[in-house]
Amino acid sequence: MEKILDIIEAIALEKNLSRESAIEAFKEALTNTAKKLTSPTSTFEVMIDSDTKTYEINKVITVVKDDDDQLYTEIMREGKSQEVESDSFISLSDAKEFDESIELGDQLKEEFVLEDFGRTASANLFKELEYHIQRRIEQDLFEKYKEKIGTIMIGNVNRIDADENTYVEIGELKGVLTLRNRIKGEKFKHGDTIKALLRYVSVDPKQGLFLELTRTSPKFLEALMAKEVPEIDDGVVEIVGAARIPGERAKLALKTDQTNVDPIGAAVGVKGVRINAVSAELCGENIDCIEYSPIPEIYITRALSPAITKSIKVIPDEKKAVINITSDQKAKAIGKSGINIRLASMLTGYAIELNEVEGIVERAPEATAETGEVEKTTDTSALADLFK
Repeated sequence: MEKILDIIEAIALEKNLSRESAIEAFKEALTNTAKKLTSPTSTFEVMIDSDTKTYEINKVITVVKDDDDQLYTEIMREGKSQEVESDSFISLSDAKEFDESIELGDQLKEEFVLEDFGRTASANLFKELEYHIQRRIEQDLFEKYKEKIGTIMIGNVNRIDADENTYVEIGELKGVLTLRNRIKGEKFKHGDTIKALLRYVSVDPKQGLFLELTRTSPKFLEALMAKEVPEIDDGVVEIVGAARIPGERAKLALKTDQTNVDPIGAAVGVKGVRINAVSAELCGENIDCIEYSPIPEIYITRALSPAITKSIKVIPDEKKAVINITSDQKAKAIGKSGINIRLASMLTGYAIELNEVEGIVERAPEATAETGEVEKTTDTSALADLFK
């Protein structure tokens, strides 16, 4: 016991725990051990001298009024609640039998020597110390990974259970990627390296501290884009919103305050290299990038692309948009299995209602077969109208 504080510091170093946390764990272990050896109603204080590397335990008794309720306390014995005298308080009249100068609120202290209890004290202290050190380690890990929620974690698959939950080794902890947080159709095997978004840090009575991961959240798409596109990571381009149907299709709304930056071009990259890299990580998920607009009519119209709308009416109070669209564009607006309109609604936050109208959307002039160039017009009447 003479070298116990040196041992505590060694444990802190080995477990990558701060010295202060280890000392606090030691204090709690000493206090709980002393209570187990005396009474659960007792109060103890532990004094640590860092210079001499010694400790002292004192039993503390507070002087209260003769009729104070704190003189008695309830404890559980054999599953039953019993009222007993508290060892932490003494009545004023009883205290004056020892010393007439004692007043209300004074504290009587008696040194408690742990070594007097022999091996029983050592065994209890070892168990308590082991428990509290482990709790401190878990608390430090919890705080460390709590700050990383919403960021991408990279780890190796070490097990897949019968329910197809994937267990991933990430640093000091294990991550769990459940079936519902996995992109439909993707398979993992032991030893695979995977990327996933840290959803939250949790403590389970059986599993202990673990990380819940996801690959289906829109935030995972945003985090991947930030890693792949420097302009997004630097804050030059901002992701205003994201909507996903994992493994199938996604839509991203982007904006920038810098006039010389094209947010869509930055996200897509030269020949689509940036967006394709993100799509490959998401099992070939198609990603549409649109430019955000604070005007709901423009924003919703862009969100429905590649469909071209005739007109739109927004009802702000109902968060609803009624869109007139021609028959040749309706299929594009709805998309396969309704994916396009669902994503547009998720992205904008508006319920979208399509109203089919007559007519067709005029298309841009097509290239001629002979020259491969767009056929030019010689009609200048539209230009002349501008100067009338």
